[in-house]
Amino acid sequence: MLSPKNVKFRKQMRGRMKGKPTRGVTLSFGDFGLQSIECGYVNARQLEAARIALTRKVKRAGRSWIRIFPDKPITKKPAEVRMGKGKGDTDAWVAVVRPGKIIYEMEGVSKEVAQEALKLAASKLSVKTRFVERR
Repeated sequence: MLSPKNVKFRKQMRGRMKGKPTRGVTLSFGDFGLQSIECGYVNARQLEAARIALTRKVKRAGRSWIRIFPDKPITKKPAEVRMGKGKGDTDAWVAVVRPGKIIYEMEGVSKEVAQEALKLAASKLSVKTRFVERR
C-alpha cells in the first residue's frame, strides 16, 4: 500500500476540506480518467483496491496512472480508552480529494473497456466520481 517513506511530523491536524484544486484537474498522461465530484478522504487501502480492480478488468492491457498520493496521517485511539492522554497512533494514510481532482488515468484500451474498468474502480472509493475523456 502507498504511504510516505518519511515525514517531518508523525501526526497532523485534520484541517479544512473546502475550495477547488488548481492542479491535477486535467488529464495529463492518459486518454480516459476518473475525476472526483466531491470532497473527501481516499484511504491507501481504497486506492490499492481500486487499482487492482482496474488492472484486472483490462487484463493488464494499456497503461494506468494514480494521480493522488496518501500523505496525510489519520490517528485513532484504541477502543475503550479514557479521554485525554494525548493523540492516538497513526491508523491510516489518506489523500485529501477535492472536487475536480483526477484520481486515475488510463490509455491503450477502448473507451467501453476503460469506462467499465473505471466504474469498477470508482465503486471501491469513498468519494463520488465521474468518467472523463480527452477532447
